[in-house]
Amino acid sequence: MFSKLAYSVFEQSIKDYHQFDNVDQPINNPFPKDKFEHLLYSKNWVDTVQWHYEDIIRDPNINPVEALTLKRKIDASNQVRTDMVEYIDSYFLQKYSHVAVKENAKINSESPAWAFDRLSILALKIYHMNEEANRAEASQEHRDKCQEKLNVLLEQRSDLSTAIDDLLQDIENGDKFMKVYKQMKMYNDDELNPVLYQSKK
Repeated sequence: MFSKLAYSVFEQSIKDYHQFDNVDQPINNPFPKDKFEHLLYSKNWVDTVQWHYEDIIRDPNINPVEALTLKRKIDASNQVRTDMVEYIDSYFLQKYSHVAVKENAKINSESPAWAFDRLSILALKIYHMNEEANRAEASQEHRDKCQEKLNVLLEQRSDLSTAIDDLLQDIENGDKFMKVYKQMKMYNDDELNPVLYQSKK
């Protein structure tokens, strides 16, 4: 099942990151470059680093110059995340390129890769909520509330995993088909962002 494979890779990436817990540490992807797991690990690593960027930038005492630098890193990270999703969708487009799509086949509201994107973020939520639910110095009330949230997140993981596997099975059977749109983000493009292209005049 693809969802189980993906989640195990996401968990490994998160665990590896937290060995050092430093946004500047280089990625050491343990999977061969020609394997799907390599792509999944890279995707989650980007998500994990950005998760911690978002924590850091919310420090009320952060130096404004450092905050601006970090905002640029978050923007760049968002672009990489989007690119990674498109790479994952390319994998599935190739994998199912031989499928004979049925005449009454339907399109899904999101592509497989965007569903995996949500699973990757969910893995991060579960990891960090579990930390809070077991944080020794926190109050019992805090731990209990976090455990309740963690239970919901675990239920979400089960539901999302089932939905992903069902979607992939439907695509493989020809009951649904993939149609991928490029995200066409405008804010990083100096031909499309008015602030950027006006500054070039």
